[in-house]
Amino acid sequence: MSFSALRKRKNNLDKLKEAATASAGKGSYQDDRFWTLTRDKANNGFAIIRFLDVGKADQEHYGDDAEATPWVHYYTHGFKNAQGRWFSTNCLTSIGEECPVCQANSVLWNTGDKKNQQTVRDRKRKEHYVANIYVVKDSKNPECEGKVFLYRFGPSIFAKIKDAMSPEFEDEVGFIPFDFWEGANFKLKAREQDNYVKYDKSEFEAPGPLFEDDEEMEAVWEKCYPLHEFVSKDKFEDFETIKTKFERVVGGATAVEVDADDDTDLDDDVDLDDDIPEEKPKAKRTTKKKATAKKKVVEEVEDDDDDDALDYFRSKLDDD
Repeated sequence: MSFSALRKRKNNLDKLKEAATASAGKGSYQDDRFWTLTRDKANNGFAIIRFLDVGKADQEHYGDDAEATPWVHYYTHGFKNAQGRWFSTNCLTSIGEECPVCQANSVLWNTGDKKNQQTVRDRKRKEHYVANIYVVKDSKNPECEGKVFLYRFGPSIFAKIKDAMSPEFEDEVGFIPFDFWEGANFKLKAREQDNYVKYDKSEFEAPGPLFEDDEEMEAVWEKCYPLHEFVSKDKFEDFETIKTKFERVVGGATAVEVDADDDTDLDDDVDLDDDIPEEKPKAKRTTKKKATAKKKVVEEVEDDDDDDALDYFRSKLDDD
């Protein structure tokens, strides 16, 4: 498919709505291809970006007739045990296969034991999206403006994209944020609330072309990075390899023993991402130094804009 053919595609909105619903339902440590939002000491951040449509590299990979989405969606597991040893892997459910960590989580959760369920919260899979973006404005890093980057983000920002394609009210018209001609710039706004970094104030501007000149847009299109590599088979370890590493870190079998007379249905399809309530941080009296350290950990865990820390921990894993 050529760049000019992007404008002629039929029923794109309906197809992307379908893909977005499906995605929402179910590299190296230092990667210069990725852009991240810079936040100040108060954890406020602002930039204007433009989500980009399927780039030339992915169109060539999938072929002209393929209906590729302009984002990829995958899950990871990352946690450390009581001794401080880290476990990290791409979750096999990302490519429709069984994951030993998810299986163990289901067993633990179904025991009903609060301690086991907290363990599941710590080990549950984390959701990621990756898309190509064009940086319109980044006052903290002006050298990034006018360039194409990869952007990794979480479900809260993806929900904004879904809402743009499927607006809630009848007086709103849906649009494809990724479209070069009829998409829209995205005002990315980060703020801290209750010790969490949130992006709920982020919003799309009015739809319009990225540039008035098609040749300028085609030049951007050609610079888009391939997304398919993030969900290619070779990015995922096989079931037995993950299981062995997981057992090594947790110190035993991947599932707890359950009484044979227990009527808990272990075959229940438990969606651990939706059904497990997140426990809110409890206020504690502590020193300023300790409070600062704890606050930093919460930010690293809850920031769905940047999981470079996870890549770092993966690079430090002991494969012995």
